[in-house]
Amino acid sequence: MLTILQLLDSPTINLFLLIKEELNNLIGGLLIWTVLAFILYIVLFYGARFLFRRFNNEIGILTLNILQTPLPIILFLIFLKIAIYNLGSLGYLALIERLLTAAIIVISTYLVGELFIQVVAYYLSQYAEKTEVEWDDVLVPIIKNTLPIIIFLIGSFLFIETLGIDLTGLWVAFGGLTFVLGFALKDILSNFFSGLVLLIDTPFQFGDVVALKDGSIAVIKSVGIRLTTLYLIESHCDLFIPNAVLESEKLINFSRPTPNYYYTIIIPIRGDCDPNQAIKIIEEVVLSHPDTLGDIDKKLVAIENFYRVKDQLLDSQDNLLSKKEFGHKRFIAEQKLKIKLAEIKQAMKDLISKIQFLEMEGLDGGEIREIQGYYLDILIKVGFKIISDKPRGKRLLSLKESENMDEDTLISLLRSWYENWQEDPDLVEEDNEVLKIELEKKIGFLQTRMDKFLQQIVNANNSFLETKLDNYGEELWKWMEDRFQIYAAWQHPKIWMNNVTIGRTGEGTIDLAVKFFIDNVKLEQCQRGNRIRSEVHGEIVRRLRQAYFYR
Repeated sequence: MLTILQLLDSPTINLFLLIKEELNNLIGGLLIWTVLAFILYIVLFYGARFLFRRFNNEIGILTLNILQTPLPIILFLIFLKIAIYNLGSLGYLALIERLLTAAIIVISTYLVGELFIQVVAYYLSQYAEKTEVEWDDVLVPIIKNTLPIIIFLIGSFLFIETLGIDLTGLWVAFGGLTFVLGFALKDILSNFFSGLVLLIDTPFQFGDVVALKDGSIAVIKSVGIRLTTLYLIESHCDLFIPNAVLESEKLINFSRPTPNYYYTIIIPIRGDCDPNQAIKIIEEVVLSHPDTLGDIDKKLVAIENFYRVKDQLLDSQDNLLSKKEFGHKRFIAEQKLKIKLAEIKQAMKDLISKIQFLEMEGLDGGEIREIQGYYLDILIKVGFKIISDKPRGKRLLSLKESENMDEDTLISLLRSWYENWQEDPDLVEEDNEVLKIELEKKIGFLQTRMDKFLQQIVNANNSFLETKLDNYGEELWKWMEDRFQIYAAWQHPKIWMNNVTIGRTGEGTIDLAVKFFIDNVKLEQCQRGNRIRSEVHGEIVRRLRQAYFYR
């Protein structure tokens, strides 16, 4: 009985054997690539996941979760494409190879888009929160809105080109369409580039309280590709302003340079009274209010005369502090913080003087270690400790908060201060989080700054750094003073005569301008300043009437 091979002619037999051999190679290659892919899958999605969980790396775990399904599919398609490519004699498989390439592009585009949206954008947002610069707070939302569109457009063009479709005509049409759309969408393009200008100038950051040209008070919520979203406080609604309009808008930013806002009220007093006595009464009223700024020692004395002395208890089970008690606790915490800042300031000045003395003849290893010792004492006062690491045999120093931190450290006193502030009975629930986020971000910035100065000390034998080390120290202290100083002397209440008028009967009136700072304009849904101004004004009128000074 004849076999099939015996019935076929010689060329047909050779072709059949060739196909059989190449199919065997294909299957063998796929088996090898499958084993390698399986090993890679185990290492990547089990080994790496274990390490990420051990080191509490959220971004790494999130990345693996996104890669877990698309990546094996892409690898399988790539291995299949390589195996088919090796079947060089089978030309009719070119179409299958092209379809595999198109499938790889589609899945890869989806994967890159998801990685950007879920991972990169998240990381950028986290990074923007940890940096002091303000441009990234505006740049990150613009990137999050535009880059995914670009990714999917590029993926679409590559997909179409892979299928063998000629894109020359499409590019010409796209160029003509772009030219037409440039005129039709000039306002949108204007708003887009205005958004970039806002990014460069950074006149505000998210959460800032601003006043618009018409006098409306608003909070910056977000900057988009075309529109900026603001929250109008008085009407409790969102306002959408085109970026081009906002760029030319005259804005007053209440949150710059600090959230302390300056209020002025006019108080008329009798012309025949003693102005100095009236000014003394007014100053005492302003200083006695817990939410105004002034010399802490004077405020602790004045608060004894605070007019809101009864406890604000909702019922017998509540334990809310009275305004008077709250003020005492907060000012005592501020006083301790002020003393600690003065202590650190003196230690920094001594360190800078020491560096300047040692720099005169250059710094050797022993002198650098001596400077490190002085700096370590300052770090302990702040609440940091130095930790050492040796990656690849190189010793690296960095900072970390002390686990058993002393209550007298700067960080402990800062946290005690804002925790006392959170007990203010006038605050709304959201304010507690606002205060915590603001102060904890400052502590994070402080760690970054002090760690940077530590690295500069460690590398001070560099010829460039050793002549600049004292300047870096002065820059660090100036930053600390600007960021953590609660009260400056120029923020003390000011009262002076604004106008004098004489009536027909000879009785005169003296208008006194009373100027004072409130602690934070952002609190109480940005209504804190209005409440404080009203309370201070009312108490001043009451006290002056008691003294028969008020007109």
